[in-house]
Amino acid sequence: MSRFRSALLFVLATVLAGPAAAQLPTYGLAAAVGDDAVFVGQPLSFDGPGAVFVFERGADGAWAETHLLTAPDGVFGDGFGGALALDGARLLVGAASQSPFPNAPPPSAFVFERDADGRWQRTARLVLDPPVPTFGLRVALEGDVALVSAFAEDQMAGAAYVFRHANGTWTQEARLQPAAAEAGHRFGMAVALDGGRALIGAPGDGPSGAAYVFRHDGGAWTQEARLAHDDLGEDAGLGSAVYLHGDDALAGAPGAETVALFHAEGDGWMPHGALQPFVATPGFGSALAVTTDGILVGAPAGTSQPGAAYLFRHDADGSWTSAARLPATEPQTADLFGSATAARGDRAVVSAPGGDYSLGRVSVFERDAAGAWHETAVLFSTTDPMASVTGEPRPCQGGEAAAFGCDRVDLISFLSVEDLGGRRGVIVNDLWGWTDPQTEGEYAVVGRNDGTVFIDLSDPANPIYLGFLPRTEGSPAATWRDVKVYRDHAFIVADGSGAHGMQVFDLTRLRDVQNPPVTFTPDVRYEGIASAHNIAINEETGIAYAVGSSSGGETCGGGLHMIDVREPQNPTFAGCFAHAGTGNNGQGSTHDAQCVTYHGPDADFQGREVCFGSNETALSIADVTDKDAPVVLAKATYPKIAYAHQGWLTEDHRYFYMNDEGDEMTGLVDGTRTLIWDLADLEDPVLVKEHVSENRAVDHNLYIRGNLMYQSNYVSGLRIYDVSDPENPQLVGFFDTVPGEDTPVFSGSWSNYPYFQSGLVVVTSMREGVFVLKRKDVDI
Repeated sequence: MSRFRSALLFVLATVLAGPAAAQLPTYGLAAAVGDDAVFVGQPLSFDGPGAVFVFERGADGAWAETHLLTAPDGVFGDGFGGALALDGARLLVGAASQSPFPNAPPPSAFVFERDADGRWQRTARLVLDPPVPTFGLRVALEGDVALVSAFAEDQMAGAAYVFRHANGTWTQEARLQPAAAEAGHRFGMAVALDGGRALIGAPGDGPSGAAYVFRHDGGAWTQEARLAHDDLGEDAGLGSAVYLHGDDALAGAPGAETVALFHAEGDGWMPHGALQPFVATPGFGSALAVTTDGILVGAPAGTSQPGAAYLFRHDADGSWTSAARLPATEPQTADLFGSATAARGDRAVVSAPGGDYSLGRVSVFERDAAGAWHETAVLFSTTDPMASVTGEPRPCQGGEAAAFGCDRVDLISFLSVEDLGGRRGVIVNDLWGWTDPQTEGEYAVVGRNDGTVFIDLSDPANPIYLGFLPRTEGSPAATWRDVKVYRDHAFIVADGSGAHGMQVFDLTRLRDVQNPPVTFTPDVRYEGIASAHNIAINEETGIAYAVGSSSGGETCGGGLHMIDVREPQNPTFAGCFAHAGTGNNGQGSTHDAQCVTYHGPDADFQGREVCFGSNETALSIADVTDKDAPVVLAKATYPKIAYAHQGWLTEDHRYFYMNDEGDEMTGLVDGTRTLIWDLADLEDPVLVKEHVSENRAVDHNLYIRGNLMYQSNYVSGLRIYDVSDPENPQLVGFFDTVPGEDTPVFSGSWSNYPYFQSGLVVVTSMREGVFVLKRKDVDI
């Protein structure tokens, strides 16, 4: 998977959830608490529409999911559930759908009401005509009045809209915007209603941010006050979260780790103190709620530590010096605990969207008779894991093998993520293969977001999970882990994983594993890089190329960090190359690369070491023979670029097949697109064909062996093309690893390895597991 997915979904989560969000999916970005129910929003899932999960407490005291609310035209990316507000038997749900989801409905807010049978029925949809971006980002509800914000309106100046219910109909009553609104103020990032007043945050207003009080007097809404605390410093983000009750207002400033208190006195509002955590916690003030005995403040932290939630109690002398940290039972690094808070009386909920490797979880806290708060339940969405398929091959017959769609590709076996040691939220990602030169045994080396798995394929119908190599101690879990094999060693990198470095593992240790699965340790860790998105190895020269490096070490601008691995357990830095003018950073950031000793038709470069980089914004071709002085050969762009992701050469080095990971999802193309480059002249590559299939899935890693191209295309699984006629690929088989509709979403088959002499093709599918496949009558 790419940094495109990471960057795109980070932006979407930030839009949907404000500064608290950083991981996906988004389970728990919004929450609400009723007298007998808890509501959890998930505006963006892996493969379906946004949703609101409704949990109710049974007679036995246990919480159970009783309703699942969605939009009537719900689709992936609709944003439904990104904001929640509850008042009695009425629920307001924000659905701030965003581009680049072309099929998403216009931004909206939905009204649900509970009927006499306890069911939640959709009774209204609030929309603007014409649509306004981020409408529904935040919502508030009080009786028959609804407040829906759109912070992106007017070049991020922002606005908020008031709707009123009368005679069975919701009607827009007012559009609120400060008199001095300016681009970038983000007015509407947080909203609250109470007693005929509205409190609306504008974290970009002024040096520290601000919040505005509007009042409804008779038939009109008027601005009553601007609440500010300029001494908090620049980028404090005051107004990122707000709470209003009578003459008291709270405004979170997560950039300053502060919650500012204000009180209405006479004709004005005055500062009334501030709350700060007793342990510095990034994001403090991102979420606010009020309980029976105090103020609950979320501090979701970030990627380096668990988040937190602080409860401040009002002391007898009127101060707020008494503070406690609510004790979640299972804190996790990067869990974003505290992203959303909600409370009613003696019950509170705190969400952790990044918990369980980003599947998300919500903690329920309750106050006992002595006034102490305890976590009494953890709420999460549940899925039924697929069962592993072993024992004997399942031939593809009548378009199916076991429960999976197929054509001319047999299922030899399948191991679920759970049977590969994965706990809730663990996914598999990239992989490579190794053949033992002594025994000729075949092994799969598979990335998980928390480490690396080794699978013995000697009996492919009964593969053996041999063991697990954990990620570097202290590094966070990585959605993106990549591995390549050279000289009987695996070289493993991870993106977004802090000081992970490159792990080197001697694969001959797999020959005689006793009592599997076992836990391994790396033989060596190369520390010249910290995190890296990918790694390529030219097996003819023994040079490895880490790409997309970040978080420390020599990043090489995100381009090629070259490592001499001819002595696998003594890797040494060999040089840098970054193709300026490519990559989203403009400095040459490479997402993936193939580096070879060139033997193609361009006589000028035969025998040279040439790298073909998928550089996010372009195809980069460079001569890297001289590691001290690499030479740019070409930069090639193409129509409708979204994210140049990955590609592979034909065996004669004449053509380069390349995928763009963003074009399907953003609606730039009508089907899965493969770009075909003619490399007769390395200094002038020519795009000779854009092959668009009938399928709509997002294309991911592809590899070529002989005259066959093996594409992992997310929810459509593995698709195999005959490229004997290089400019006219023909589909000759497929295996769908994700039952259901093939839509352009980020889920399903990540990668494949088609280079075993046995003809086995091993395929990873993120939340499903590892498939061992074989094409019928394959000729290798």
